Amino acid sequence: MSHDEKLALFEHVVRVVDGRIKVIVGTGGNNTELSAAFSKEAANLGVDAVMAVAPFYNKPNQAGIYAHYKAIADQVAVPVVIYNIPSRSKVNIDAETIIKLSKIDNIVAVKEASGNLDQMAEIINGTDDQFHLYSGDDGLTLPVLSIGGHGVISVASHVIAPEMKQMMEDYSQGRVREAAAKHRMMLPLMRELFASPSPSPVKALLNQLNLRVGGVRLPMVALTDQELESLLNVYHAFKKNSSSGITNK
Repeated sequence: MSHDEKLALFEHVVRVVDGRIKVIVGTGGNNTELSAAFSKEAANLGVDAVMAVAPFYNKPNQAGIYAHYKAIADQVAVPVVIYNIPSRSKVNIDAETIIKLSKIDNIVAVKEASGNLDQMAEIINGTDDQFHLYSGDDGLTLPVLSIGGHGVISVASHVIAPEMKQMMEDYSQGRVREAAAKHRMMLPLMRELFASPSPSPVKALLNQLNLRVGGVRLPMVALTDQELESLLNVYHAFKKNSSSGITNK
């Protein structure tokens, strides 16, 4: 999406949501000055927080990453969420850097998609209770909760939100066995939603469920017929098993 398209989308969502839920928008990039300015524009539209991905391609060191996020936080009054996804950005934000960033008043959370539970545990140990760590991988939601994480910023929840919510409620209320069973049941669908580069699979599935979200733009491409068939088979198997209470154990 272009800069103007993103701002138009943010403005539309803020207007439609009308305060019923929090609106967090992605404003990150690999140009610090532009990312900070874009975050400020988004904040001025009334969003509740901005989320900035780690600077991609440039591969800055940890000092550069810290300075990047500090520059963004300095430009906005709204909360800032760090997004660590080294599989796409090609740079990992170390636990030490995230802990240091957490001391900036309006840097309040991290979406952690490194897949490294040891790193996440170190972040949780080193930050205060007001700083939240969210899983950035659906398949690690329950493990992240078990080490003290606060939830997930989810792809799968676009299509199985009630089931994800119930799993997290089960865990938070001490029903760990039930939560684990739901987690295992959802894993095949979680994996299938990333069998092709995201967001192509989730958009294809939403369209099949009559939630019209349009297609993807190049360089992303639509699923092949075979990929879509596989995704639908996994989704329908999940819904069948979920409704019948099958957990395999």
